[in-house]
Amino acid sequence: MTYCLAIALEEGLVFCSDSRTNAGPDRVSKYSKMHRFSVPYERSMVILTAGNLATSQAVIAQIQRDLEEDTEVNIFNARYVSDVADYIGEISLKEQQKYAKKGGPNAGFNASATFILGGQIKGHAPELYMIYPEGNHITASDLYPYLQIGETKYGKPILDRIVRSDTPVETAMRCALVSVDSTMRSNATVGPPLECLFYRKDSLLPHEEYCVLEEGHPYLADLRQSWDDNIRLAFDNLPSLSAVFEADPSPDQ
Repeated sequence: MTYCLAIALEEGLVFCSDSRTNAGPDRVSKYSKMHRFSVPYERSMVILTAGNLATSQAVIAQIQRDLEEDTEVNIFNARYVSDVADYIGEISLKEQQKYAKKGGPNAGFNASATFILGGQIKGHAPELYMIYPEGNHITASDLYPYLQIGETKYGKPILDRIVRSDTPVETAMRCALVSVDSTMRSNATVGPPLECLFYRKDSLLPHEEYCVLEEGHPYLADLRQSWDDNIRLAFDNLPSLSAVFEADPSPDQ
């Protein structure tokens, strides 16, 4: 399991991901889920991955192979980011179908993978897509300008309350990190290092801001402690229930 998210802002795109691929009792593995592809001043794209690691690795490897061989269709000659989303979906579906047999040693094996693709091609606005295991894709909405893949439920509430398209970049990045950290606290299959990246609209460069936070990183520790302290303070300041109990008659009355 994993957790990745991307946010579409007026100023650009924010990406955040964990790096845990195995959380079994005997071994914890790490693998970056954030993959960057760019041609400076022409196009810049980021791919986040979740699901079966073998499938996602095979998809990224095929993308890189197609670039090396300069195939007719690849991530650097597509006209639109949506075309790249179609291309990734086709590769992913092809890889999954290798293990889709109903009988034999691979029966019941789940090879599905999900991707988030975000970026910009010169002459077009930045775009953000979530690519399903079936190969089709959706984009972020104006009301909820973010996409999540993997273990999404624990980190969603803060995104719903804080993130809007006009949210300042640093606020969105902090919100993304808190979203991932909250997920780590509730689910051991999500873990550090955390990667966070900001691509500025129309820059057509790989990124403007990028960081990797290991488990012991001082900023991650401060962020976690500050969030815990402030959420407890907010809870303590919630309206008291005493007025409700005083106003409502008891069942016997």
